[in-house]
Parts: sequence; structure tokens; C-alpha cells
Amino acid sequence: MQTTKPTIGWIGPGIMGNPMCKNLLQAGFPLAVYARRPESAQELTDLGAAFYASPAELAANADIVISMVSDTPDVEAVLLGENGVIEGAKPGLLVIDMSTISPVTTREIAAKLAEKGICFLDAPVSGGDVGAIAGTLTIMVGGSADDLEYARPALETMGKTITHIGGHGAGQLTKACNQLIAAQTIVAVTEALEMAKAAGVDPAKVRAALLGGFAYSRVLELHGQRILDENYQPGFMAKLHNKDMHIVTDTIASFGLNMPGTHRAADYMQALVDQGDGDLDSSALAKIVQQRIKA
Repeated sequence: MQTTKPTIGWIGPGIMGNPMCKNLLQAGFPLAVYARRPESAQELTDLGAAFYASPAELAANADIVISMVSDTPDVEAVLLGENGVIEGAKPGLLVIDMSTISPVTTREIAAKLAEKGICFLDAPVSGGDVGAIAGTLTIMVGGSADDLEYARPALETMGKTITHIGGHGAGQLTKACNQLIAAQTIVAVTEALEMAKAAGVDPAKVRAALLGGFAYSRVLELHGQRILDENYQPGFMAKLHNKDMHIVTDTIASFGLNMPGTHRAADYMQALVDQGDGDLDSSALAKIVQQRIKA
């Protein structure tokens, strides 16, 4: 029976990663950190985390390595690239990628790590920075059930709902489903509120009524209020949701599917970024919907 907590090596202490690391430290997990910009890890090292100069060095001194970086090429670089985790890891190390990346590439990464005896889970999250701070993220896991059970005590410091979906890539596929639903629901909520306004009906009262009915969703609750207030201060930036929608459309293409609603939402998100609003919250997608309605 394990009596000491495993040392967690963390790659990417950003907007999401920083509070997730704090929750690990608060729970008593020994923590080591790597960041491309060492200053971004300063707060964590001040709290007792060790700092290593490369992912390889980090992996050599950790029992579990968790990556939380921006995009698919970033994950490939820190895990498989020069001075990457694969170069420093001992057989048996567990690597968990909590970024949002391509499900197809995820399976390739898992296979390459397995050749070196390295275990892997893909465990993307939903809940934004609010969920990261509160430790209430939803975590969608692909990989071995045994590996998940080993990692579960650490994941439970960060997430409230942890679901084992299936094999490698299943977690990322689920996150892609999450992102397409969120984007299309923002479009639907905006269209409903605009229809109410056009009819001379108070959209705030329409939203309040719908929150008690079958149309309820977290998007209607949270983003619906943002849309009414025209307050798009970011929790989850539109440019990141746009990146995720490219993952979604690439995945759709790989399966030969025709999903027009998803493609429309993806086109709207790209238009939002193209007009210079990528740093706003992704609920600012409403701005594009409103423009198209009035065109």
C-alpha cells in the first residue's frame, strides 16, 4: 500500500495550470515544475515547488508528469521532442496530458511513449479558470483504467467529475464533443435572445424563464448573462476555443462526416478571431451571430 504521495512534475503553469498546481500543493503532493518562461513558475516555486530546466530533467525526478500546454505541436514538443519527457523518463513513468489536442495525435503520442515503457493518459478538462481555481473541473480520461486509479488521488484535487471514457484518445474525443456543443449552444442562445429583442420582448426575462425549463444549460446561464451584459472579459479566450474548433473540424473530416451546424459555429469563431477579438471570452461569439442576423 502506497503511504507517500507521488511526486508530480508539471509542464505549463499557465492560467489553468497555475491554480491546478496550487490545489496539488495544498493537498500535500510534492510538486516539480517546468515552464518555457521560468518567471511564470515563480509563484509556485515560492510555495515550495522545485523547478527543472527541461521536461527531460523534470521527468527524471517525477512519478507522474502532467502537461497543460496550448496546442498539439506544443504537447508533441514537450513530450517527444529534444529534451522532452521521453528522453528523461524511466520505464513506468505515468504521463498525463490535460491539454486539449487532436485525438488522432494523442493516440500516436501514446504509442511512442509505450515503446519506451512510459504509461499515458489523455485527460482534458472542462470548467475554465473558475473550475481550475475551485478544483471542480470535469476531467475526461482516455487510457488504462489501472493508470487512472493510480492518478486518481492527484486528479481529485483538481476535478469534481472524473470519467474514464475508454482507450487512448477517448478523452480528447470527448473534449472535442464538449467544444462543439458549447460553440453551437452559444450560437443558439444568441439567436434566441435576438429573436426576443426583435419581437419587443425583454430578453433578460426570456432567459430567466428558460433557465427553469428544458432549454436550461450552463451556456444559457453563464454565457447568456454575459451576452445580455455585453461583458466578454475572458474566462476561456475565443482564440483557444477557435483552436479547439479546428481540432473538431479536423476530426470530423477524418471520419468523413457532414456536420453543418458545427462547421457554421467554427466559421463564426474564426470570424471572431479574424476581427481581432480572440482575447475576449468565447461567448463573444455572440457578436458575430448578431452581425450575421443584422446583415
